[in-house]
Amino acid sequence: MYNFLSFNTFITQDILIFFYYIGALLVPFLLYKYKNKFITNRSFFIKLENKPKILLTFLGILLLLELFWRMIFEAMIGYFDMHEYLYEIATHIQRQSL
Repeated sequence: MYNFLSFNTFITQDILIFFYYIGALLVPFLLYKYKNKFITNRSFFIKLENKPKILLTFLGILLLLELFWRMIFEAMIGYFDMHEYLYEIATHIQRQSL
């Protein structure tokens, strides 16, 4: 029970990967769903006027959002791996000192 309360086994890579894929599928869907709202409310998109330019802009935004999402989760997985390794080292050193 102590490991669960001290976050030693609470978050695993499987959970992070699961939420990564939920977000990776949800971001394009939401971007497509709200594209008309973005186009009508932003003067940047009104200046583009040309449909291929608008599609390329949204594709660029989508790629940047996906890259950003991936980097966030890669950093969290790396952080939790470092935490696990440091925890193992600390418990090993603590056992040796006893």
